[in-house]
Amino acid sequence: MSSAHRYLDVLDRVAEAHANAKSAKSAKSDPRTNAETAQNSQNAQNAHAQGPASKRGREQNPYGSTITTLEARCPDLIPADRWQAAVEDGRRFLARWGEQADALGWTARDLFGLHKPPEKPHPSYSRLSRYDETGLIWLLQGRPVVALTEASAAIQGSTGAITIYRKHNKPALGPVGDSLDDLEPPFGGNAA
Repeated sequence: MSSAHRYLDVLDRVAEAHANAKSAKSAKSDPRTNAETAQNSQNAQNAHAQGPASKRGREQNPYGSTITTLEARCPDLIPADRWQAAVEDGRRFLARWGEQADALGWTARDLFGLHKPPEKPHPSYSRLSRYDETGLIWLLQGRPVVALTEASAAIQGSTGAITIYRKHNKPALGPVGDSLDDLEPPFGGNAA
């Protein structure tokens, strides 16, 4: 299994754990099934076996396993300088925004996600070229996040300009209007 797949597997496990934690919070008033009770019991045993320090760290940083995996090794097909920048940006973001990001529903994939590379990528292939599957951290490149909502992040550039990153509805092929065919006549399209 390549490191790219291991990195994506970590993101999937973190997202699943995050979803389980959210559903457990929302289901407090609902009667639990035997399967849920057994799962909660198993989770409690696992947390007890890991010890209080491990549990405390996980509660303080729900993205801890993701950033640890990222720090350990550069993902495949990512330039080393972009990886190092992403590690620093990830640490800085989590220190400032980690708790709020978790409370607003940002998943590890929303923050650290990368495009799954094809089996045999072309030599010019870049995992960071797929904006629609690239997490926020990879796009910061040393720029700070100055505001965070459940759907977007405001990134401040070196000149003070603000760029808005949207975690949903990111265009895969470019924004609407980047082709004249997207416009109504008389500015483009077919005037028939």
